[in-house]
Amino acid sequence: MKSVVIIPARYGSMRFPGKVLADLEGKPIIRWVYEKASASVADEVYVATDDGKVFSAVEAFGGKAVMTSVAHPSGTDRIREAVCKACPDADIIVNVQGDEPLLPTSVIDKLISCMKSAESIEMATVAVPSRRSEIAGNPNIVKAVVDSGNFALYFSRSAIPFLREGGEDMPLYRHWGIYAYRRKALEKFVSLPESALEKCEKLEQLRALENGIRIYVVIADCESIGVDTPEDLETVRKFLKSRGKI
Repeated sequence: MKSVVIIPARYGSMRFPGKVLADLEGKPIIRWVYEKASASVADEVYVATDDGKVFSAVEAFGGKAVMTSVAHPSGTDRIREAVCKACPDADIIVNVQGDEPLLPTSVIDKLISCMKSAESIEMATVAVPSRRSEIAGNPNIVKAVVDSGNFALYFSRSAIPFLREGGEDMPLYRHWGIYAYRRKALEKFVSLPESALEKCEKLEQLRALENGIRIYVVIADCESIGVDTPEDLETVRKFLKSRGKI
């Protein structure tokens, strides 16, 4: 069962243009991500980009890159094009964002492992237990609710489950936007129109739930630091220094 990691990496970014090529201790961010993915059990790793600068940067450090259309409405559509061009025989496709330089390789391995262990799983993602006090009020942090079998019931920017007065509190799950798809599930997903819940919450994964694609949620005990702004990049640099990585 062949597995492949696709890293969608656009050059354009409203909050941090060119962030995937930003320098982090002598290497562009995209190289950090690529090397993390390459250390996983995945059979192949590709960067899917719409910009020649990113393509050239990846090839310069010996990575594999695929040029994709600038017109894609989402990273998932970009991944599908990359898969069709570079690895049409892949059975399991893992979507790793290009701005996660500290992504633990173990998370990719867990996703691939769960997909291989149960062929009934069409799609999988990751969530991290978090304190309500830390994430409930932040709509930029997506929360996940799972059932007893660890399949997603819903994703929301709101604080779900809501703690009613007199209710018994529980941890909230912070969704981590890493996905694994079966090829057929990926094809089905990109063929579907934007759903009502997706339009409302601006969360692409709700399209899957609304259309009967179940999403298995791997519960992780670690986190990463995504780089969305120059300030985030400084946070990553401080983190690396604190851990003695440089």
